[in-house]
Amino acid sequence: MLDFNHRPKFHEQVGSLIDDALALERDAQTRRDYLGASRLGVACERALQFEYTRTPVDPGREFSGRLLRVFEVGHQLEDLAIRWLRLIGFDLYTRKAQGGQFGFSVARGRIKGHVDGILNSGPASLGMGYPALWECKTMNDKSWRDTVKNGVAKSKPVYAAQMAIYQAYMEASIPGISQNPALFTAINKDSQEIWFELVPFDGGLAQRMSDRAVRVITATDAGEVLPRFSTTPTHQECRFCSWQERCWGGS
Repeated sequence: MLDFNHRPKFHEQVGSLIDDALALERDAQTRRDYLGASRLGVACERALQFEYTRTPVDPGREFSGRLLRVFEVGHQLEDLAIRWLRLIGFDLYTRKAQGGQFGFSVARGRIKGHVDGILNSGPASLGMGYPALWECKTMNDKSWRDTVKNGVAKSKPVYAAQMAIYQAYMEASIPGISQNPALFTAINKDSQEIWFELVPFDGGLAQRMSDRAVRVITATDAGEVLPRFSTTPTHQECRFCSWQERCWGGS
């Protein structure tokens, strides 16, 4: 007699197929072989080094299909934010005339960044200066409310570092972009509320992030492993790190 008690429900079967397909699609993509500016602000330099060297993550720590769906939803919301900003009069560029994102590449291509957009002009009533960097993120309700309460620099230091390094390195190709505050946009994925914040260029932060990138590259070239961020594997940053077992297990 057949036992159907443990047969996955229909919606679970379809969802599983989608998640598996997204995982296969991810695995087929070429992994970056450079330090991404969006990651330079992470807490642990050793984790950043693992990422830079494309060190395999611990078993079971790959992004799940569900998380890949979350990322795709975020990309779609970013497209909506672009439409909304243009609708109210922002002259927002997200692609160069010849195609591709605006960005930079330094250190013989070992440090790169691709920006969400460049604002060339906007509603006069806002009193903004141009050109200005535009950066967009999507967040769950808890994370979004913390950003609104504390500001992006305190709540999301990785994003603040990302914007600072973008403003610094994009100055060569877009003169004046470091002189004007960036427009940071955060969309609440649960309620669709939007937070806008002007973020002045932080030259000191940009320099620290640039120095960090050089440190990671130099240490890697020398075969050195950078120090951990924490002294215990139970620290929150370590518990959620993709290389926790490798790092603390001595592999």
